Formats: sequence, C-alpha cells, structure tokens
Amino acid sequence: MPEAPTLSVVVPLYNEEENVADLQREVDEALAGIDYELVLVDDGSKDATVSRVVTGPNVRLLCFEKNAGQSAAMHAGIHAARGSVIVTMDGDLQNDPKDIPALLAKLKEGFDLVCGYRAKRKDTTFKRIQSRIANNVRRAFIGDGVRDTGCTLKAMKAECREALLPFNGMHRFIPALIASLGYKVTEVPVNHRPRTRGVSKYGFGNRALRATMDMFGVRWLNSRRVRYRVK
Repeated sequence: MPEAPTLSVVVPLYNEEENVADLQREVDEALAGIDYELVLVDDGSKDATVSRVVTGPNVRLLCFEKNAGQSAAMHAGIHAARGSVIVTMDGDLQNDPKDIPALLAKLKEGFDLVCGYRAKRKDTTFKRIQSRIANNVRRAFIGDGVRDTGCTLKAMKAECREALLPFNGMHRFIPALIASLGYKVTEVPVNHRPRTRGVSKYGFGNRALRATMDMFGVRWLNSRRVRYRVK
C-alpha cells in the first residue's frame, strides 16, 4: 500500500452522475497543497455515476452491489479511509468544499469532531421547518449539543470511528455516538448551496419519522457504552 495520506475525504454517492465530476474538481481546488485521498462510495447507483468518476492516484472508488443506504455508504467509507483525519460530505454539491480548511483548523484547537451547521439553508420552507423540529427534539432527547446533525460536512480524527456502528440512520447520530465515548465535539457555520442537478433522495417519511424512532435506540445504546484502553 502507498503511504497513507494526511486527510481522507469520504463522499457517499447515489445517482449523482450530473454532480460527481464537478464535486471532484471543487474538492481538488479547495484542498490544493494538502495530501489527501478522495474515497467515493457508490451506493448502488442506477445511472452513470460510476463511469463519470474521474480516476486518479488519490481517488478510491468503493461500489456496493446494491443500494444499502446513506448510513451504510458513510460507514464503509469512513472505515476504508486511511488518513489520520476524515472529512465527510454529500455528493450533491450542496456542501461547499471551501469550508473544509475551516473545519480542519478547528480540529487543531483540540477538538475530535467538528460538525458543520448550515447557517443559511438553501432548502424549501417545509424542509427547513421539518429539520428544525427534528433537530430540536433530537438535541433535547439525546443531548449531543449539535444544532444541525443533518449537515453531512464534518471533520473527525480517525480514532473517532471506533464509536460508529453500522445501522440504518447512523449518519444522523454521528455526533451523539462519538460524544458518548468522551470525544470533544464542536460545530462551525458552513455554506449551504441549493441543489441544482439531480433529485433529493430523502423526504418526510424516511427522515423525520425514522430519525425520531432511532433516537430511542441511540439513547439506550449510549447509556450502555463502555470504553477501555489496553496498557
């Protein structure tokens, strides 16, 4: 294996044929001068997403046999990452790669996980209201202290992934799971852009309702977590 990079950028993809090439270009521009790898996880796309990926020495592509969901793609990419720092982001161009350096700078202040929050969301009014309610309920019930868990743009030290378990909905609870093992979590405002190509894969039924049910499981899990270090 070649020498591990300093940074891994993990991006789950599902039917993003119109966005993936521009995503790669924007990430490369934002991380100029940084030793990084791009880990793209295709979640069983039915379009030309895979063929539109621009290959290169720092590009790794993981392809699922069939669609398994965003949490599965995120978990696979995070655990395949070789960098000492891992950044996660969406593949729909709504996250801005130019925000990544700010997240990395915050990690250097002593935090283990830095979560972006969308200060000015470019979504429909209904979607913003729905997310605001879900985030408030989740924060009060679990106490993760994060205002916008739906923002995929995050940066974490690689050791944080020990807290992540593969279950449907995991991606919504990354801050809660990582904080439960004693890691330091914070958040910073990030840019949010409107989706201009492709369609959203998530709606009210598979976001707010499922997330509400998942909260009970995550709260129980966190109450039973143990952490140990071998001398």
